[in-house]
This record gives sequence, C-alpha cells and structure tokens, in this order.
Amino acid sequence: MAFIKAISYYLPDKTVTNEELVAEFPEWTVEKIADKVGVNQRHVTSSEETATDLAIKAAKSLFEQNPDIEKEDIDFLILCTQSPDYFLPSSACIIQDRLGIPTSCGAFDFNLGCSGYVYGLAISKGLICAGIAKNILLITAETYNKYLHPRDKGNRTIFGDAATATVISTEGFAEIGNFALGTNGKGAENLIVRTGCSRNPQKTNDVTFDDNGNPHSSDHLYMNGAEIFSFTQKNVPIVVRQALEKNDLSMGEINMFVFHQANSYMLNFLRKKIKIEQKKFFINMAEVGNTVSNSIPIALVDAQKEKMLNGPVLICGFGVGYSWGATILKYSDIHHINTGLIFD
Repeated sequence: MAFIKAISYYLPDKTVTNEELVAEFPEWTVEKIADKVGVNQRHVTSSEETATDLAIKAAKSLFEQNPDIEKEDIDFLILCTQSPDYFLPSSACIIQDRLGIPTSCGAFDFNLGCSGYVYGLAISKGLICAGIAKNILLITAETYNKYLHPRDKGNRTIFGDAATATVISTEGFAEIGNFALGTNGKGAENLIVRTGCSRNPQKTNDVTFDDNGNPHSSDHLYMNGAEIFSFTQKNVPIVVRQALEKNDLSMGEINMFVFHQANSYMLNFLRKKIKIEQKKFFINMAEVGNTVSNSIPIALVDAQKEKMLNGPVLICGFGVGYSWGATILKYSDIHHINTGLIFD
C-alpha cells in the first residue's frame, strides 16, 4: 500500500489582479473575469524565477513544516513539469542537489500538465508497491505564464504559476487507491506551444491577431477552448465512473470530489453533468488561478484547512495531451495535511 504523508505548496510573491488586467484590456470588467473564469488574482513568477526555483521552495516548506520527514529518508524524487530549466539535464537532478537529498535517491522529470498530479501518484504507488522506494518526493512545478503572449487576455486571466511538494510513503494519512487513466494524442494540437523544442527549434515570430484582438502565435501557448471543453465534458464523467468501479465505491460513498481547477464555468458544468452535490465539490481557484499540475494538491491542502476531507475523496485531473486520470484517496479518521504555505 502507498499513502500520502505530507503536502505543501509555494506561490510566487508577485500577483496579477483582475483590476490590473482590466487596466490593460479595458473591454473587460473585473466582474466579467470573476464570473467567467472564477479567478480574482493569479501568482506569476518573476523573469528570473523558474519552475525549479518554485519546486525547491515548495519542498523546503514541506521539510520545515514536517520535522518528522528527513531529507535523508527520501529515496526517489519525481518532478512533473512542462516548463523545465533546460532540455537536459532533468530538473529533478538539479533539485536533488540543491535540496541536499542523498545521491542514493533516484530522480527524473515527467512532462504532463493538468493530469500530472494523478499520474505522479500512480508512478509513486507503483515504485512503492514494487519495493523500489519507500519515501517518494513528488513535486509539481509550472510557470505557464512564461508561455503566454502579453496580449493573450483570455489565457492570462486563467493561469497562475505555482509548485507543490508531496511525500508518498508506506504510511500516511491517506491511502492511495486504484487508478483510471486515459490518453488521446489526437487532441495534441488543441493545447500546444509549437516552437522551442526539436520539431521546431527556432521561434517563428508569426504572431497574428483575430477580429477580437486575440493573438495566435507558434511561439506562445495556444488553447482551443471549445475543443478542450468538448474533450472534458466527454471524458471526465467516464473516468470518474471508472475510478469508482476500480475502487468498488459508489458516488454516494465519496465524501469530497477534488477536480483539476480548470475554470469555474467548466467545473460547475462537470459537477452538474456528473450529478455531484455542490457541498461535496471543492473549488478554490479564486486566489491562485489554474495552476496546471499543481491545482489538485493545492486544493487538497486548502480543503483540509477547512476540515472538509474525510473518508473517500475522489481526485480527477484532465487536460493537455489529451491526458486524464482519477483515483480515490482514502483518508483515515485521524489525518493531517501540512498547510505550510510560503510566499517569496
């Protein structure tokens, strides 16, 4: 068996409020952004700050807030990010060194977005159940704002930067259940940054603007919102049902549903479609935005602050890839999530 033992998160000090965005895009209003997206502010890295820097701060917070967890006990480090410092080496290797985790620790990156935390838990549980590791430090870190065009008012209202750190171990406060996972690479073109890697290494500087003034550029993040919405409303209900079946649970037995915090409109649509009671559906993106792979662990920490987590909790991630996944976290009667949260 594998358990979550601790979770912490880190948010960059700089924030971008709706008022600041409206000053740049006067055709919008503060109320329109809040109603449409469900976000009041989002945290954004400085030009010098990378996902690795965020990851290290999140991990340091976890160790500071959980003195019973020693760096020397970590025998595997996994980083989920789509914004690594370099093509090579893996950022996980840099993090191992900067944190002072023993060199006997295995470490690697994996590239996934909004489903990344669920996949990270699946990888971690596999390593523990196979006897390869006993204490895994799973880090998510993302700086999507570095991929956004300055005039991309739509995506700039949505995304926030963040990092989280989770220790998965042979004991802890929440047992990790069985997984339902899925992939459909046919949707790759609908959420993509086209240049900068081996397929298109050079920037194209091909930005154009549509009739609404929205930029389209191979050098920045492109998201086809309509197609992403269609993908989620089709696949999320299916993966939720599969996760319930694989864990021999019914909808009524789940005490809380924690989905990837995409945007409030999409989340409420999914809640109604799946027929989840509002009191059992946690949304917390108002002050942080859509933080990609970080959104589920941030939500778990915040939900625990409000004493909302007990018994079976279903988590579900979905997005870029397309990639999706869900599992059950079985909380014990006496449990603890580190609510350590630090700002720069």
